[in-house]
Amino acid sequence: MHDHMSAEMQACMDACHHCHVTCLSMTTQHCLQVGGAHAAPDHIKIMLDCAQICATSLDFMARGSDQHKLVCGICARICRACAESCRGLDGMEDCVAACERCADACEKMAA
Repeated sequence: MHDHMSAEMQACMDACHHCHVTCLSMTTQHCLQVGGAHAAPDHIKIMLDCAQICATSLDFMARGSDQHKLVCGICARICRACAESCRGLDGMEDCVAACERCADACEKMAA
């Protein structure tokens, strides 16, 4: 951990990274393979949106941007929406957990 980062920020960065990778891999390795509701356009879009905003939040924190609180607040909202979209679909428990963990961490950073 770098000296300028708090443990809370490092934990948030880790959660963002994990959520980014989880959403991307679940989209390509699970949802598109299973099809049906898993491959519905709105579901795929929110998963890709979530992956992207997590990567963006991570970037803002890593470079010490003063705007990271704003981006983390948006990230939390999108992660919650992604978790809700994944909830109830077979095999999506890991994605729901990653999104909720990231949302919790980002909400702390946004406060």
